[in-house]
Amino acid sequence: MFVLPKQPGRDFVILNFSDTHMKKSELEEGHLFRQIFERTVSEAIDRVKPDLITVSGDISWAGDDAAHAWLADYFDSFGIPWAPVMGNHDNQCGDEFVSGVADVFLASRHCLFEKGASSMGCGNYVIVIEECGHPVEALFMMDSHNRYTYTDANGESHNTWGRLNDEQLAWYQTQNEQLKARGCTDTALVMHMPMYAYYTASAEAYRENIDWANLQYECQTNYPAAWKDGVSAVGVEYEGIGACCVEDGVFDVLLAGRTTKHVLVGHDHINNWFIDHHGIKLCYSLKTGPSAYWRPFLNGGTVLRVTENGISDIHHEYVDCSDLLDTWT
Repeated sequence: MFVLPKQPGRDFVILNFSDTHMKKSELEEGHLFRQIFERTVSEAIDRVKPDLITVSGDISWAGDDAAHAWLADYFDSFGIPWAPVMGNHDNQCGDEFVSGVADVFLASRHCLFEKGASSMGCGNYVIVIEECGHPVEALFMMDSHNRYTYTDANGESHNTWGRLNDEQLAWYQTQNEQLKARGCTDTALVMHMPMYAYYTASAEAYRENIDWANLQYECQTNYPAAWKDGVSAVGVEYEGIGACCVEDGVFDVLLAGRTTKHVLVGHDHINNWFIDHHGIKLCYSLKTGPSAYWRPFLNGGTVLRVTENGISDIHHEYVDCSDLLDTWT
């Protein structure tokens, strides 16, 4: 476990970026996407002044060594500890490529990263935030893989989005018990792909037959046009949820562990909701930069503030780059 100190009487601030998706051709000096990305990251960091930066996957495209290396150097340049997890696109070129990306991270001066057991993927580790030697928060950083193959009741094979495997869930349980033995009662899970429970949370929370195209967007308020009465939630769902389409058991494991209060994922670039789901807040991170696809008004990072009692607040930090956009189609 990595250990980072929290100063007494001061919040420990985590800033998450997600789905940067930069590729080599976009890294040329003066390229519009690079300008937007650099402004987004630097402005968010300047405003938030984080103690830790996390990156929830899809850092670049599979096979793009140059972009992964550039992005690692860029995050390293701020001199702030930063911790990534692999996304589905980072994971697409096989074990050798993924291991090479991990080696780039491991060679970065300020990067916190462990490969972990290869049977669990690449990049499963824990970051503990301590105040005066006592753990007040822990982040489970986990690899949600790329794809998952399952067999239905008729014996037919299907391919769906990735999920945490059984060995990872056992690892989570072991690490969580060790943390509880040390007095840690508040943890968060950071990964790229949503878990199956995101489907359930969305279905239970949203009003039926929403016309998102004509629904006025509200940044961080619980507005009745979208959410059912009594639901604690904010944000929007502009695209379908990209989670494993069969029950993965992850949410039940988190509930049984009794410490994880927040889950933060990326993957779905134009979803940004937070939903309180049976005592655990399921969250989408804000997408960072324009690469792949985006909505310019859903650009920035996501902030988690840690007190002596764990995470007290999570919110999006929006960065407006509209002046850099002459047109966008």
